[in-house]
Amino acid sequence: METEPLCVSLATGMMYSDRLNIDRYTQGFLENHKGLTEDYWPLYAVAGGIGVFISWVWSLLLGSYANEMMKVSVHILTTYLAVVSVLCFWCRQFFWGGAFAVGALLQFLYVISVIDRLPFTMLVLRKALKLVWGLPKVIMVAHAFTVVMLLWMSLWSFGAAGVVASSMGDEGRWWLLVVLSVSLFWTGAVLCNTVHVIVSGMVFHVLFHCGQEESSSLPPSSLIDSLRYAVTTSFGSICYGSLFTAAIRTLRWEIRGFRSKICGNECLLCCVDFLFHLVETLVRFFNKYAYVQIAVYGKGFNKSARDAWELFQSTGVEALVAYDCSGAVLLMGTIFGGLITGSCIGIWAWIKYSDRVIMVASTAMLMGMVLVGLGMVVVESAVTSIYICFAEDPLLIQRWDADFFTEMSEVLHRRLQHRSSRSREVLTTA
Repeated sequence: METEPLCVSLATGMMYSDRLNIDRYTQGFLENHKGLTEDYWPLYAVAGGIGVFISWVWSLLLGSYANEMMKVSVHILTTYLAVVSVLCFWCRQFFWGGAFAVGALLQFLYVISVIDRLPFTMLVLRKALKLVWGLPKVIMVAHAFTVVMLLWMSLWSFGAAGVVASSMGDEGRWWLLVVLSVSLFWTGAVLCNTVHVIVSGMVFHVLFHCGQEESSSLPPSSLIDSLRYAVTTSFGSICYGSLFTAAIRTLRWEIRGFRSKICGNECLLCCVDFLFHLVETLVRFFNKYAYVQIAVYGKGFNKSARDAWELFQSTGVEALVAYDCSGAVLLMGTIFGGLITGSCIGIWAWIKYSDRVIMVASTAMLMGMVLVGLGMVVVESAVTSIYICFAEDPLLIQRWDADFFTEMSEVLHRRLQHRSSRSREVLTTA
C-alpha cells in the first residue's frame, strides 16, 4: 500500500512541468511560469512543415508563372505587413505593431523608389529561371538541402521550445531566443550559400561551355564535383562569408533606393552619401558575387569578393548590377513566406498560449524565412553567374541568348550615360 503513491507519482511524472524540481533553485529571480517543451514543440514542427511546403510551392509557381509571382512578391508584402501591424495593435502588442508598421512603410518607399527598375529586374529573373529549370538536378540538390535544414531545425526547435516553456522571466527568455535565432540564421545562411556555390558552378559551366545545349552536354560528374567542392574545400570561405553578406547587401539596397530620390535635399544627401560610401567599401569585401569566383576559381572569400567587384568596376558592369533589383525581389518573397509561416503558427499559439504568442510566432517566422530562402537562392545564384559571365566575356551571354544580350547591353549603355551626366552636373554645380 505504501508503494501506491510512488507508483502513481511515477506514472504521472511525465505531466509535471518541472520534473527535476529545478524551480527550487530559481525562486526569487525567475518568474516560474509553468510549461513543457512538449507543449510548444508541435508548433515549431508545424512551422517547419509549412515553411517547406511554401518553399516548394513557391519554386514550382516561379517556374510556371514567373511574372505573376514576382509581381506578387513586390506588391503584396507591403499589404501583408500593414495587416499584421493592425493585428498586433489589436492584440495590444504595440511594439510589434509599430515595428511591422515601420516595415510596411519602408517596403512601400523602397518599391516606389525602384519602380522604374522593375521591368529590367523581371527580365533578368526570367532568364535566370530559364537557366535553373534547364538543370533539374540542381533543383533536386536545393530540395535536398532544404531537407537537411529541416532536420537541423527539428533539433533547434527543441531548444527554442524549451526556452519558451522555461520558468525564466520574459527578458531572459528573449535574450536566449535571440541567441538561438542568430545560430539558426547563420546555419541557414551557410546552407544557402553552399547551394549558391553549387548552382553558380553549374550555371557558369553551362554558359561557358554549352551555350544553348545546356544540361545535355554537362559531364555526368559535374554536379557531384561541385557538391564535393562546396562542402569540403570551399566550406570555410562559405561559413565566413555567411556572417556578413546578407546584412550588408540588404542595407545597400535600402540606401541605394532612397539615395536616388533625395537629390534635392543637399544636407540629407550628404548624410546618405556618407553611409553609401561606407557600405560600398564593405561590399567590396563582402558580396554575393564572391561565391561564383569561389565555385569557378577556388579562391578565398575576401579575394573572390574583391576580384569580382574590381571586375565589375573595370568593365562598367557595376552600373548594371546596381540597377538590378532581383536580389531584393527574391528577398521580398522570402520575407512573405516567413510572414505566412509566422502568422499561421501565431494564430495557433494565440488560441492555446496567448501569453507567449509573440515568442512563438517570431521564431516560427524566422524558420519560414530560412526554408523559403533556400528555394530562392537557386534563382539568385543563376543571376550572379549571369553578371559574372557578362563581365568576363559578354559573348558568352550572346551565344546563350542573343536578345537578352542586346537588352543587357542597351541598359548598361543607358546607365553609364546616366552616371556620366550626373557626374557632369555635380562638377558644374561645384
